[in-house]
Amino acid sequence: MIRIAAALFLALAATPAFARDRCPPAGYDRAALQALKAAEFQITDDSARNAFARALAGCLASPDPFLRDQIAFEGLSRMLRGRQLSVATQTDLVNDMLPRLESSDRRGFERPFAALVLSELVRAERLNPHFTDSMRDDVFERSLAYFRGVRDYRGFDERDGWRHGVAHGADLLLQLSVSESTSRGQLLRIREAIGEQVAPSGHFYIYGESERLARPILLMAQRGLIAEEEWTPWFARLVPGGDAVFSTQEGLARRHNVNAFLQAIYLNARLSRSADDDVLLPGAEAALRAMP
Repeated sequence: MIRIAAALFLALAATPAFARDRCPPAGYDRAALQALKAAEFQITDDSARNAFARALAGCLASPDPFLRDQIAFEGLSRMLRGRQLSVATQTDLVNDMLPRLESSDRRGFERPFAALVLSELVRAERLNPHFTDSMRDDVFERSLAYFRGVRDYRGFDERDGWRHGVAHGADLLLQLSVSESTSRGQLLRIREAIGEQVAPSGHFYIYGESERLARPILLMAQRGLIAEEEWTPWFARLVPGGDAVFSTQEGLARRHNVNAFLQAIYLNARLSRSADDDVLLPGAEAALRAMP
């Protein structure tokens, strides 16, 4: 087990929020963080663990993929999935992540990684509900606004790592889609938002985005709140048409992306052990057959 000194914990707890937004967290160098990662982020002292988790948020905008992905995201994910963080810490992290969804980070890291961490926070809350109604509504509205507003479609870079705004946003919408607190009306809004990002103008998805976009659709279908006759016309609207499909980059990109999305839907619904997502099959198949 890794033990954080009491003095370090007190420093973290007493540091103002704006000053805590630094990376790496105070008292840690790269070697210490590597050791903590190797120890699966086990911190014995409960107060120190929660303070460290809050401090990790400052690394979500780091240009260093080790600090951003392997330490900040993996550390928070492991602690949340291990139910090692208090409700108060989770609430603090939600209130930290929401403004990050709206940040102006030109390097393109902070917003998608805030969305990914928020997906883990929504998952934890779904399994152990503690949001107020107003907080739940705020999370839903700002998550949806983030996803619909994604225009940075960069994916993986060997030096910088991931900027995966659409995929991370889809993971967040997935967690909202499976939550029983998300209403049918909200599911329909999530579905429309996904439809807007299935084929962004002129951009070819090449980093698995279509599969990630398909997941919330598959899981919301399994909730049984949207009927087959409501899915079929939605899929039909995605199918591209016109002479530009094979004569412009925009047309080719749309055909490529819609086709990948429909295939991911159809294949996963067909292979799924659940019969509840079979409502997707007629519409997805018809749309695939109608593809130019």
